[in-house]
Amino acid sequence: MEFIERFFKLREKNTTISTEIRAGFTTFLAMMYIVPVNASIMSLTGMPFDALVTATAVVTIIATILNGIWSNTPVAMSVGMGLNAYFTFGLVKGMHIPWQTALGIVMISGLIFLVLSFTKFRVWVLESVPVDLRRAISAGIGAFIAFIGLKGMGVVVDNPATLVSLGDIKNPYVLLGILGFILAAVFYSYRIKGAFILSIIITSIIAWIFGLAKLPDGIVSMPASISPIAFKFDIIDALKLSLLPVIITFLVTDMFDTIGTLAGIGLRAGLFKEPKELERTLQADAAATVIGASLGTSTTTAFIESAAGVEEGGRTGLTAVVTGLLFITTLFFLPIYKSIPDNAIYPILVMVGVLMFSELKHINFSDHVIAVSSFITVILMPLTYSITIGLSAGFVLYLILALLKKEFDKINIGTITLALIGLLAFIFH
Repeated sequence: MEFIERFFKLREKNTTISTEIRAGFTTFLAMMYIVPVNASIMSLTGMPFDALVTATAVVTIIATILNGIWSNTPVAMSVGMGLNAYFTFGLVKGMHIPWQTALGIVMISGLIFLVLSFTKFRVWVLESVPVDLRRAISAGIGAFIAFIGLKGMGVVVDNPATLVSLGDIKNPYVLLGILGFILAAVFYSYRIKGAFILSIIITSIIAWIFGLAKLPDGIVSMPASISPIAFKFDIIDALKLSLLPVIITFLVTDMFDTIGTLAGIGLRAGLFKEPKELERTLQADAAATVIGASLGTSTTTAFIESAAGVEEGGRTGLTAVVTGLLFITTLFFLPIYKSIPDNAIYPILVMVGVLMFSELKHINFSDHVIAVSSFITVILMPLTYSITIGLSAGFVLYLILALLKKEFDKINIGTITLALIGLLAFIFH
């Protein structure tokens, strides 16, 4: 016990082992939904669901414990919501890229991020890109995954005349999805611990009772093998000039997402006052993405659900280590995960989209350059089914408008570089 107190500097952080354990358990409850949700999303690429459940759990365990030990911060990490949807619907289904090549893209972006996390590049990017554009990217991804969720639920359907329209809301399965969303929203608004996983459980039970989903064959089983997806990334095919904007999208989005998440958590707990803590957390995040791509998952990032543990008093890496260890239990519930209906999963995408979309409230819409470029960034992501197109259009428009308005103080090497890379997304579209 004394070694643990010294290693994690519990006294310096004014916390105790019992507090850290309670905080770690709270974070676990808040984010354990990621295992079935990520497996459901990524399995639509043709990757085996069983292997994805194991890979998601293993990546979460390794990444979270690694961060706890390396950075000594109470930040849990797992496969990022948003980029996993883009991986599936934007790259594999939208651009018809094989999932092996998509994993290669994740691997390349992770390796670049890992190298850059040991340099001053991160600071350069943060100083180059206006904070409002970073918020617009987050809001756009929120709109993108919410649209995917609503479409998956059957609330939004194809329409030859209007592209999309309202689905058959009298359909029992669609009603199940709507109920799931309402439950998730209500539980979250009441700040119930594990709101999302609780919504999934209740919605699934209702589906089983009314015959809308198959009952589970059992409760526990041994973990499935990850051999069908582990180390299957194709870097060679990913190294195409036409895919450079996609690689940059994963890199920039992961960087902004992580920094935004850490800033939010840090404000709540007074963390990251020492630059070393932030730097090491970013390094752990980058390393986790490389590990994740190796094992067969999309980009790994810091989870905002870590704030739940912070609010319970978590202040050190011991909180993260406890969370990571608890995720070992998720390896053994494959029979239950396989029986969860899609319309218990898709409502969670919509709720995560709501949370990300809330970043819009901080954007300065009185600045016309920011207003136009932010709007285009947000609106094009769901309408084009592409985070890359939205992000690229936002950067290109920002540069053009700033030049035409002669607001040269808004232009720097960073914005020019990102705008030029963004142009490639349209040239090779």
